[in-house]
Amino acid sequence: MILLLAIIVGLLAGLVRAWASGRRLAAPDLKLIWVVPLAFLPQFFAFLLPSTRANFPDQWIPIALIGSQFLLVIFAAVNLRQPGVWLLGLGLMLNFSVIISNGGWMPISPETVMRLAPDAPSNSWAVGERLGVTKDKVLLAPETQLWTLSDRFILPNWTQYHLVFSIGDVLIALGAIWFLWSLGGHGNVR
Repeated sequence: MILLLAIIVGLLAGLVRAWASGRRLAAPDLKLIWVVPLAFLPQFFAFLLPSTRANFPDQWIPIALIGSQFLLVIFAAVNLRQPGVWLLGLGLMLNFSVIISNGGWMPISPETVMRLAPDAPSNSWAVGERLGVTKDKVLLAPETQLWTLSDRFILPNWTQYHLVFSIGDVLIALGAIWFLWSLGGHGNVR
């Protein structure tokens, strides 16, 4: 959700920048762009598509998440010279590091779960288990490798969406916004 919002904000910023400078929005010049949808597919089936996420075996989650993150890191690495991609790549590396360090899962602390869903029944989640149909595994902070990089931030209560995110997610979003904004400063004047 955060990345989708970043893409919308980045595209709008790029369009406004292009319009203000009398230019056209430039087409992205990215290498291995086909890797992005390929990397997204495992996450789509494991976490987003309602008909498959409930049946996606937990033992496959680490494989899907690590493989997906690895492909995205490769994509960022080959496009590092593009504006903002280094920041996006840094966010991907932070997420990849915490996921690898915790057995292929993004850790989330019980305290964060309770802040995320304070009215959830106490038996709806357990330490050491996958949180619902997410990529998160509930782990105690002292037992979590690279805890500061885990899913530990929550959008404010006044927002309509209650989701949790990591420092890496923030950097990925900022890198995407920067890259898309940069497309508004290139190209021919109308």
